[in-house]
Amino acid sequence: MSETERFQQRAGTGAVAYDEGLRRYMLGVYNYMALGIAGTALVAFAFIMNPQWIAALGPLRIVGFIGVIALGWLAPRMIFSASRAVAFGAYAAYVALWGVLIGPIVAIYVGLGLAQDVALAFFISASIFMAMSLFGYTTKKDLSPWGKFLFMAGIGFLVLIVANFFIQSTGFSFLISAGVILFISAVTAYETQMIKNLYAEGAGEQNERAAIFGAFALYGSFVTLFIHVLNILGIMRE
Repeated sequence: MSETERFQQRAGTGAVAYDEGLRRYMLGVYNYMALGIAGTALVAFAFIMNPQWIAALGPLRIVGFIGVIALGWLAPRMIFSASRAVAFGAYAAYVALWGVLIGPIVAIYVGLGLAQDVALAFFISASIFMAMSLFGYTTKKDLSPWGKFLFMAGIGFLVLIVANFFIQSTGFSFLISAGVILFISAVTAYETQMIKNLYAEGAGEQNERAAIFGAFALYGSFVTLFIHVLNILGIMRE
């Protein structure tokens, strides 16, 4: 018996009711994600309006980077084990830290008169994200075997990004960003299917938490995609 059939049997619902519930659940995921992106945009706008903050932030950005990595590991446990308020708080903190990392980058591009690159990067990222998320939602193929490979690939890219922080090679940066875009595209499809499957495993409050977790996962993928698309556009312009 599939997860869907077990859910329907446990909840006493038919296929139509299940599909309606799933659509509401996924809409909740994307609404939470959109809220996170809007929050990040507000932080970026604050940096645009106050460029002096970029210099003041300076070396503290590494703290934000470490915070994003740490929350990437800890937040999922907090989301499923603590209260709903704590779960949303963990997501909000994750969004805020990403805003601190992305805000100065966007502000610099806008300050250089390259706002069109920011808009193009957002459009490209949104297009890739929507296509791969739709694939993950609709495909009948089980993507769960991708998990171990994507985990190892993620660690590999993280090591390369940290290494290039010290090397400062433009060519290497371009190759890393191209690889990360392909990697995140696969991750988006994998995460979307995983999030969809979580609905069949829970109900009520559990699905509320799963929706926040889904937004947390997909938001992280989207902003990572955006950063690397913007990086490629910047390198190509140079």
